[in-house]
Amino acid sequence: MEIMNEFKLEFLSKSNNEAFARVVAAAFVSQLDPTLEEIADIKTAVSEAVTNAIIHGYEGNKGMVKMSCTLYESSVDIVIMDEGRGIEDVEKARQPLFTSKPDLERSGMGFTIMENFMDKLEIISENGKGTTVKMSKTLGIQKK
Repeated sequence: MEIMNEFKLEFLSKSNNEAFARVVAAAFVSQLDPTLEEIADIKTAVSEAVTNAIIHGYEGNKGMVKMSCTLYESSVDIVIMDEGRGIEDVEKARQPLFTSKPDLERSGMGFTIMENFMDKLEIISENGKGTTVKMSKTLGIQKK
């Protein structure tokens, strides 16, 4: 697959940057002429990944969230990365309704949402070193 376009971005782990990240991703992916549903899926998945990095990765401490987006002819790869605390048990964290922050009224559906809205989800995490979330979506395919 030939890369059509790509970007890399870093921003401070502040909650108001979640909206910034999803708008940037949506605007960038618009080059592929996605449907409104595809844009909504991408925005939601990016929002969940960035929120996880801010809330769970950095736990209120300052840090940088890194985001990259790569466009191909009919697909997009999005990577969200933090250098925060990492995830102790990725498989457990992927379970619907699991949350490590019940006191913050977190739903525990972040990874489930990402998995359902994107075609591929990979989570790489190391305790004390951070987490990388890699997501891919093919555009223009009508799902039944």
